[in-house]
Amino acid sequence: MKNNIVDVLSLQNKAQENKLQKITPTDYRKIDKEGVVPRFLFECAIKLQIKPLTSATAAIIYHRFYREMESTDYDEYLIAASSLYLAGKIKDDPVKIRDVINVAHITLNRGASPLELGDEYWSMRDAIVQAELLIARTLKFDLNIEHPHKYLLYYMKTLQDWLGSNVWGSVPIAKTAASFLQDFHHSPKILLHKPTHIAICCLSLALQTYGVQVPLTDESDDQSQWYTPFVSDITKEKHWEIIEDIIEVYKHESDINNM
Repeated sequence: MKNNIVDVLSLQNKAQENKLQKITPTDYRKIDKEGVVPRFLFECAIKLQIKPLTSATAAIIYHRFYREMESTDYDEYLIAASSLYLAGKIKDDPVKIRDVINVAHITLNRGASPLELGDEYWSMRDAIVQAELLIARTLKFDLNIEHPHKYLLYYMKTLQDWLGSNVWGSVPIAKTAASFLQDFHHSPKILLHKPTHIAICCLSLALQTYGVQVPLTDESDDQSQWYTPFVSDITKEKHWEIIEDIIEVYKHESDINNM
């Protein structure tokens, strides 16, 4: 497991470089790989300029919907677009439905122009509105989401004081941990773990990536882990399981990029 950690930053950096430098944008309709629809969701979120917590909410809604449904039951890209629209309402970060329609349309159909107010536009608009209601019904109108973000902020602030400003400022621990957390929303496995555990593991992976040792802790002793004072109910096995799930996101990203 620890050997995998050494390479995770290079995997993450490579994924980001591919997003920025890839000459040919992802042709979503031609790729059938795990993680491709969440990538579409986050690409649309960036184009719509919505807040990171809103895009994370949309991803959780999308994953929760397909936990109840088969992926073949409904168009995944339609559900992703509708999840973005619904998340904007939930997080008080509203986005115009016309923008959602056009961003989804031009992202799925590379080189296409925004839709005119015609039959295709109104058909897609009706589909997104109906999908929004379908999602809410499927989730039994339970749209309350406890995000790991608030826990991560608290843990980072406390750990910053623990490590000292010199060590904390020497490497981008906070930025890397936040990136791990946001990227983990590409995976449905994020639904399997507690928000507190996810936050701890994103921060732990960032520390491991840069080889930062927390003072007065012993990795070989379960009771002397740095995160025990924050989260007492996470075992070492669960800790490594979540970290492996995070790393898996970048492996799927690489598979998509190699298509």
